[in-house]
Amino acid sequence: MFKEFKEFALKGNVVDLAIGVIIGAAFGKIVESLVGDIIMPMIGAIGSVDFSNYFIGLNSAVTSPVLVDAKKQGAVLAYGSFLTIAVNFMIIAFVLFMVVKAINRLKRKEAAAAAPAEPPAPAQDVVLLGEIRDLLKQKA
Repeated sequence: MFKEFKEFALKGNVVDLAIGVIIGAAFGKIVESLVGDIIMPMIGAIGSVDFSNYFIGLNSAVTSPVLVDAKKQGAVLAYGSFLTIAVNFMIIAFVLFMVVKAINRLKRKEAAAAAPAEPPAPAQDVVLLGEIRDLLKQKA
């Protein structure tokens, strides 16, 4: 059983997946910082994007205009937190789209540069076999 587990764990796909998850987590932190520290402050300077304090009290005991205090008073429908997270998701998705688009553009440029201009010449033994075939056709 240990041998089977070792074979499974050391397969290329499993190792590649593990590396992908680790790199994905690190890249997620980079994108989160980009959105939270660079993009959101610029958008915030233009106008408020923080909806996290928007809520509806679900009973009459909720009187506070601040979400944290309102949650202590009773049940609330905190739709503003959802809106903030949805806006953040859309920004992150757009940034990732732009990153993937740039990577694909670079790959296309590399593929175009690496494409051979003319096919390679056939090997000498292939040419020789072709000549022999042609001579046999002439004799027949």
